[in-house]
Amino acid sequence: MPDLVYLDHAATTPLTPAARSAVSEELGRVGNPSSLHGRGRAARSVVEESREALATALGAHPSEVVFTSGGTEADNLAVEGSFRARRAADPRRVRLIVSAIEHHAVLETAEHLEAHDGAEVTWVSPDADGVISPYAVRSAIASDPASVGVVSVMWANNETGVVQPVRAIVDVAAEFGIPVHSDAVQAFGHVPVDFGVSGLDFMTVTAHKLGGPIGVGALVARRGAELAPLSHGGGQERDVRSGTLNAAGARGFAVAATDAVATLTEESARLTALRDRLIRGAMAVDPTITVTGAWEGADGIHRLPGNAHLLVPDCDGEALLYLLDAAGIACSTGAACRAGVTRQSHVLTAMGVPDGAAGALRLTLGHTSTDTDVDAFLAALPGAVAGARRAFAVT
Repeated sequence: MPDLVYLDHAATTPLTPAARSAVSEELGRVGNPSSLHGRGRAARSVVEESREALATALGAHPSEVVFTSGGTEADNLAVEGSFRARRAADPRRVRLIVSAIEHHAVLETAEHLEAHDGAEVTWVSPDADGVISPYAVRSAIASDPASVGVVSVMWANNETGVVQPVRAIVDVAAEFGIPVHSDAVQAFGHVPVDFGVSGLDFMTVTAHKLGGPIGVGALVARRGAELAPLSHGGGQERDVRSGTLNAAGARGFAVAATDAVATLTEESARLTALRDRLIRGAMAVDPTITVTGAWEGADGIHRLPGNAHLLVPDCDGEALLYLLDAAGIACSTGAACRAGVTRQSHVLTAMGVPDGAAGALRLTLGHTSTDTDVDAFLAALPGAVAGARRAFAVT
């Protein structure tokens, strides 16, 4: 039975009608894009037309778009692939500079390189608002610039929704000739994202956060950027990513991305209004509830338009989630990839939130969200908070 109210768009958002239609149409055709016969060439045309449309939406050149199976693969390829390529060219490049609030696809890739490949990871912590300071990145680089392989700082945090000063961080790294990767999975299609303007060397995006299908993403890699392949086979994507290309997924991604960028200004304003009403309504229910990270007066630049991350003091976060779910509200306590993990999020810890002091709620809105959804959440919140506080009191 479907949830009555879906407030977990940061985990995945429903397919848009246009994207669903595009995927369904392509799934009815057969042809490997690498085959030379007519059906293969037709499938290749779909992939390349989709690549061009996606590049336009991203502010990139088509040759810079490398299709992947999603954001996790793209993050792995960016961080590990660039690190290996840079170290192969200069063995002194053993350091990674990574923000402490990254998605686990980046976080655990860095940890893997540290554990198995002799990498040295310098973690950059955010301020209390969840922002990674360019000055902190400069300090991390300046201690030994010649040893740095790559810097990775996400465009917008997947839990708190706080948008990072990516361009300023790129400018700092550029002074030392160091490439920068940014995970823009949560940002693309929701705030202005332009790869060319950003100055980035690598950028990760995925389809299912903006109304496209699950199972397709892309690494946008600047032409000439150093990148070693992690998979081996046909070398279909610039010889850095092997595997049969997903023509249906690529087309669905391109359609959803094109529509998201075309309606971004209007949709951002709509979601910001819904988000702010949700936040203010929650605070009216309980004045002790606070917003994680920059919010007051935000205009979609400091925080993603659809993200409301709340801390509820003296409350069991898991109990709060389940009580809301029982009331027909689908939301989360943090990143969906860490569902079932009861310890506090690494993002909140990095921001200085005391462990166990409050229950966290990540409420994320998307293209299907309405005022009715916000009303339903606010109606369910008082009872859920009361029940979760009783659970907290007996633990």
